[in-house]
Amino acid sequence: MPVAQYLSGRSPGARVARALARLAALVALVGVLNKLPKRLVVYGPPQTVETTNALIGVHTRLTDEVDEWKIQRTLQMVREMGSPWIVEYFPWGYYEPQRGRYAWGHPDTVIQHAAAQGLTVIARIDFVPEWARPAETTYRYLDRDHFDDYAAFVAAFVARYRGTVHHVVIWNEPNLSFEWGYRLPDPEAYTELLCTAYRSAKAANPDVQVLAAGLAPTLAPPGSEWGMDDLVFLQRMYDAGAGACFDGMAIHAYGLTFPPDDPPDPQEINYARAELIRAVMVRNGDAAKRAYITEGGWNDNPRWTKAVSPYLRMAYTIRAYEKARQEWDWIEAVCLWAFRYPWPQRTYQDSYTFVTPEFIPKPIYQETRNYALGLPFEFLDAMP
Repeated sequence: MPVAQYLSGRSPGARVARALARLAALVALVGVLNKLPKRLVVYGPPQTVETTNALIGVHTRLTDEVDEWKIQRTLQMVREMGSPWIVEYFPWGYYEPQRGRYAWGHPDTVIQHAAAQGLTVIARIDFVPEWARPAETTYRYLDRDHFDDYAAFVAAFVARYRGTVHHVVIWNEPNLSFEWGYRLPDPEAYTELLCTAYRSAKAANPDVQVLAAGLAPTLAPPGSEWGMDDLVFLQRMYDAGAGACFDGMAIHAYGLTFPPDDPPDPQEINYARAELIRAVMVRNGDAAKRAYITEGGWNDNPRWTKAVSPYLRMAYTIRAYEKARQEWDWIEAVCLWAFRYPWPQRTYQDSYTFVTPEFIPKPIYQETRNYALGLPFEFLDAMP
């Protein structure tokens, strides 16, 4: 090869050398960038929530949100909407990947940012790590051999966040087969789990309020392989001694296509079904205990048969918050599903949210904010 060609940079060898040099420079740059914070996040001065209804709440779904600035922005928008309460999911399997080895980084971030925004956190704890369940079972499968392991995690959680997290929910919808590891729902076994976790939580943090799991509103017939009627399940919990093992009751109150003032009926699933859960509590001597709606609300997906129009969703949501404030003196918080997902679900679930993954407020967000500021919803009186 002529020397002039090589020196001119037109030879294959010269081109390879230049490409390798550029690659080396790029690798060095990536190494430098990886050592820098992705985005500077500061807590700022402590905030308070301005609202005319202290019961307003939302389920935030920050479990899989990895960017701290997005966690902070989500919780800022919750505060700005006028919501003092959030429910957040803290999966046991994420934070104790090996027995006795905890990974508190993500919950620390969520809880500290919630505190900075003046929000009260209700922590839901479930999701079984692989080491605590048989092979080829789901993350909802928890047998009696590992009840103590779950209770130990709950104790570690409430001890770590003592003074910051005051409410913890033990499991989720155990009256559904899916949520019980694709086994038949077992209210007696769930009561045993609840009591085991209650004792451990109170030993670690006597001030924490332990909430019984929100039950899925369902009309499942006796013997169903998919679920058990929530009213039947709850009564069997009481019969098994659950009344001594919780401080408050989580309730799931979905409206489906019914308005919030639709009357309670054991044969209907509607928002007022919460009153039937309350009636079971009162009948079993628990009138003094508070209840917390930890899931609920309406969906405005145009292609789902259980949804309503966007206008009705706004009207029903505002009326639901107001109904709880005016009529349900036993309710402590109304946390509706769901404030925002980290990414699109591409199902009807996206139509439950108040804010898009890109932090664009939906009309439901704006109207809830106006309500929290004391502004009237113009057509609420005309609601069907």
